[in-house]
Amino acid sequence: MQMAVRDDFLARYLIAPDPKAAALSRAVEGHDESGAQVTLNVVEERPLTIYLNAREIVTAMTIGDHPEYLALGFLRNQGMLSEADRVTGVDHDAELGVVVVRTEAETDHEAKLARKTRTSGCAVGTVFGDMMEGLEGLTLPRAELRASWLYALSHQINRTPSLYLEAGAIHGTVLCQGDRPLVYMEDVGRHNAVDKVAGWMYDTGAEAADKILYTTGRLTSEMVIKTALMGIPVLVSRSGFTAWGVEIARQVGLTLIGRLKGRRFVCLAGEARLVRDVDPAGVGEEPRKHGRKGARG
Repeated sequence: MQMAVRDDFLARYLIAPDPKAAALSRAVEGHDESGAQVTLNVVEERPLTIYLNAREIVTAMTIGDHPEYLALGFLRNQGMLSEADRVTGVDHDAELGVVVVRTEAETDHEAKLARKTRTSGCAVGTVFGDMMEGLEGLTLPRAELRASWLYALSHQINRTPSLYLEAGAIHGTVLCQGDRPLVYMEDVGRHNAVDKVAGWMYDTGAEAADKILYTTGRLTSEMVIKTALMGIPVLVSRSGFTAWGVEIARQVGLTLIGRLKGRRFVCLAGEARLVRDVDPAGVGEEPRKHGRKGARG
C-alpha cells in the first residue's frame, strides 16, 4: 500500500526527483562519534560553466542534472534572455562541464555583467545587473490560493522520494498548480533549483499566472524577486522570511507563505489571494517520520 501511494505521488509530476541516479550522489565511508564505521550517501557537486553565445557568463556549482534548464533559467532570471530573444540551441558537453546557449541575434548582456551583487543564497549566489530591475510597474496575476492546496502540496511534496531525503545537504523547488506539484527540481543552491524551474518554464512556454512556487529555502529578497519576475503570484516555503523579502513581496503584490509545516503556516504578504477553505484543526500534524527541516543556507 505504501509503494502504491508513493507511485501515485510520482505519477502526478511532469518532472520528479531521481534520488537513485548514480551521478547525483555517492557512498562515502567514515566514523561516527563512537568510532563506529558508517557509510553515508553524499551529494555530488561539480562546476558547470554557462556560455551565452561566445561569451562565458558564470560557473555554477551544481549537482549536474538538468543542465540545459539551469542555463536557460539562470540567463532568463538574470535578464540576459528576454521574451524577444530567440534561442536557436542549447548544447551541453558533460565531459567539459559546459552549457552553451545560442541565440539568433546578439543579446544585451554586457551591461548586466558590469554590475553584480552577491546574494544571501547558499553557494554564494550572484545577481548580475540591478537586483530590482523589472519590478517597477510589475503587476502579478490576481490568482486564488486555497489553504487546502497548501496542506495538500505540503503532504505530497514531503513524501516524494528525493535527493534531500536520500542524502540531505540540498534544496528543493517545486512548481505547482492548485493542489498538484508539477516540476520538482533540486540542487545544492536554492537559486539553482529555482533557475531550473524557470528554464523549464521558458523552454516549454508554461503559463505562470496560475502557478505556485514552493521552496525548502528561506524566503529572501532574491527568492521573492525571481518569483515575481517569473510572473508567479505565490511563493511558499517551509522555512522563514527575511524582512527585505517581505517588503519586496508587499511592494509587488506577491503572496508570501512561510513556515508551512503540518497544519501551521504564516502569510506575511498578499493575503488577499488566500481563501481559508479548511479548518486547520481538522488537518493532521506532520508525522515525525515524514518531517523534513527547511534546508539551511
